[in-house]
Amino acid sequence: MVSRVIPVDPFDLVIFGGTGDLARRKILPALFRRFCSGQMEDESRIIGAARSDHTRDEFRQIVAEAIAEFNTSKDCETGTVEAFLERIDYVNVDAKGEDGWKDLSDLMIPGRVRAFYFSVAPSLFGPLAERLHAHGMADADSRIVVEKPFGRDLETARALNATLAQHFDESQIYRIDHYLGKETVQNLMAVRFGNMLFEPLWNSQYVDHIQITVAETVGVGGRGEYYDRSGAMRDMVQNHLMQLLCLIAMEPPAKFDPDAVRDEKLKVIRALDDVEPANIVRGQYGATKGAQDYAHDVENPRATSESFIAMRVNISNWRWAGTPFYLRTGKKLKARSSEIAVIFKETPHSIFGAEAGRHRNILTIRLQPNEGMDLDVTIKEPGPGGMRLIDVPLDMTFAEALGPDGEDVPDAYERLIMDVIRGNQTLFMRGDEVEAAWAWTDPIIEGWEARGDRPVSYDPGSSGPEDALVLIHRDGRRWREIRS
Repeated sequence: MVSRVIPVDPFDLVIFGGTGDLARRKILPALFRRFCSGQMEDESRIIGAARSDHTRDEFRQIVAEAIAEFNTSKDCETGTVEAFLERIDYVNVDAKGEDGWKDLSDLMIPGRVRAFYFSVAPSLFGPLAERLHAHGMADADSRIVVEKPFGRDLETARALNATLAQHFDESQIYRIDHYLGKETVQNLMAVRFGNMLFEPLWNSQYVDHIQITVAETVGVGGRGEYYDRSGAMRDMVQNHLMQLLCLIAMEPPAKFDPDAVRDEKLKVIRALDDVEPANIVRGQYGATKGAQDYAHDVENPRATSESFIAMRVNISNWRWAGTPFYLRTGKKLKARSSEIAVIFKETPHSIFGAEAGRHRNILTIRLQPNEGMDLDVTIKEPGPGGMRLIDVPLDMTFAEALGPDGEDVPDAYERLIMDVIRGNQTLFMRGDEVEAAWAWTDPIIEGWEARGDRPVSYDPGSSGPEDALVLIHRDGRRWREIRS
């Protein structure tokens, strides 16, 4: 199987915060891989912009080091790095002042797509948008890319949207969530809406419940200060898990069009029920030999933010009424794993008797690691001696199913950045979608703050707090094992 690479039109991409960690780890290596694939025309340029005082050659050296450390592509030929660096420029820019803006403006080539990636703190989004407009760079062919967090509550999200809207139309604003760029997430839509097999069963009549899990083995690392102010609810549930929930639960859009898809996602968010306190479990990882606990990592012995959260969520619409969605995410868990599991109901009557055991179909969408899908189906166990049933997976691991092409599936950032250049907003969040997510999230956070609830402790390397097991066990269900 050979994938087709369709080149995009020549563009100028400016990366504000071009010397930062996100640019080095993700953005620049992703652009290099797209260059290696032949998707970038020779005239395209990438311009780093930051306060750091570097020459163009010094920044090119930074880019070369980032590629050497973080590039994962196996297809780049010798000499490709040098050819890529020829398209790199750099400008020293003060986001809150006037230094460097004329130099940046002078680099812009009229008549081509301009994309401005805000790989900076959210507090700089407004000043950057304002100066791009003031210096004549915010024309009709301009796009801006903003990273999360998109505010920390409904009020700040509305303020951020209003600030950006002063200088750019909504059609020019790309709120990026890298989870939506994963191959498996997009395949979820293909599986749902491209196969007659699944869509008729995709409802409360046939689906018992759905589990969405995003588990990490690492702690908060160098993000302690941020995490102490945010916690897993703001950092993961309000955006990443919410987007996965929307794609699983949304109605079929009339067409595969950016606004049609996002209209259906918005309907899901607006149909979410309030979450009762009894359906929420929050946790903080404890200490182990050689490793400190969460409170130490965020440098706050009285920290009340959570490194783990599990929730039972219900959607009040005709498709999903009565089918619970169980969400959980946490740090320092037993394995690194992100998956969506659609657990179908058992057959209404088993002709094989009680000794055959209880069996059900499960569709699992693996986001990381080993992107792919599998469907558990029930078959007869081979051998003589009666009808004994077992569950086996129909497995589609991309690296195996797609052969050599599956080993080098484009990274999420590669796909999303190219979508920005194409002007395709399907995989990006719209402003009203962000605000609706915060409108649902805020009362939940305000509730536990008003009650003075504190997260419970859990052992690093476990599946999370015992209370999370109780949350699902009392419904007669079990969490799927967290495994890589």
